[in-house]
Amino acid sequence: MSTSLAPRSRTARVLGSPVLRFLSKRLLHTVIVLLGVLILVFTLIHLVPGDPVRIALGTRYTPEAYEALRTASGLDRPLIEQFFGYLGHAVTGDLGVSFRNGQPVTEVLLERLPATISLAAVGLAIALLISVPAGTFSALREGTFGDGLVRVFSQFGVSIPDFWMGMLLITLFSSILGWLPSSGYVAFGDDPGEWFRRVLTPGLTVGLVSGSIMTRYIRGAVLEVAGANYVRTAKSKGLRPRIVTGVHIARNAFIPVLTITGIQMATMLGGVLVVEVVFAWPGLGRLVYDSVASRDYPVVQGAVLLIAIAFLTVNLIVDALYALIDPRIRLS
Repeated sequence: MSTSLAPRSRTARVLGSPVLRFLSKRLLHTVIVLLGVLILVFTLIHLVPGDPVRIALGTRYTPEAYEALRTASGLDRPLIEQFFGYLGHAVTGDLGVSFRNGQPVTEVLLERLPATISLAAVGLAIALLISVPAGTFSALREGTFGDGLVRVFSQFGVSIPDFWMGMLLITLFSSILGWLPSSGYVAFGDDPGEWFRRVLTPGLTVGLVSGSIMTRYIRGAVLEVAGANYVRTAKSKGLRPRIVTGVHIARNAFIPVLTITGIQMATMLGGVLVVEVVFAWPGLGRLVYDSVASRDYPVVQGAVLLIAIAFLTVNLIVDALYALIDPRIRLS
């Protein structure tokens, strides 16, 4: 009898654990936010001037073709009926058909997703390689020349616009040095070497800007932890600086660093619009830009939905890591 009850008691303890309760609340919050995003995007799209059916037909316009496409796309129905119809299909993965080319929106998004993931991965890697050592170095040497130099360069990176940074890098690496191509995209599976050559310049553009932002956050986080009582106690006990920094400072400064890393990753996965336009990068950001210009409602709605899901998923993962790292968060 005790043997049969033991698995149940363990299961009950797991299901009732603070971590799962914390994550359940965050998951419910994510679903509510996603529904709000859908309502907002659907409303705003239909407030934009212009007739998407007329634009989609172009020179092929006839009254008969206009009415046929309008009926097929469901735009002749009331807005509330259109929304719930779209919501019902979206739950099953059916995001409609593009007005411009008649291609399923899901296929259009999946074609652009690898380029966005490539740019986000390279950009975040460059940002972390810059910000973690620079921010830590600056905080541990507060008030020195090195600290001032890091702060000046990080302020420069934060202030300069993305498109201007991109044009500077194109001028340097493409026009002057001739090392890298100025635009275009090649899939990693087709040619890894050419993929790296083409992703490096836009990745540097994204990484330098994000790295500057993250450097300032990491510096502030390390400074806050370095002034805590337990760090001063560790130093007074004669612990080596490397142990104090690695064990006491870095570990406790990880939470705010995780926050800004998650925000930057989610932003990159959403597509860096200006960078993608400058480098002719076929990602989600440029897809949204082109679709808004052509009033391609299904693609805009699908792309924004995918971007929102990516953003909320990254935030949910960050929340899960919070709960695992810091017991105070999951018990609050």
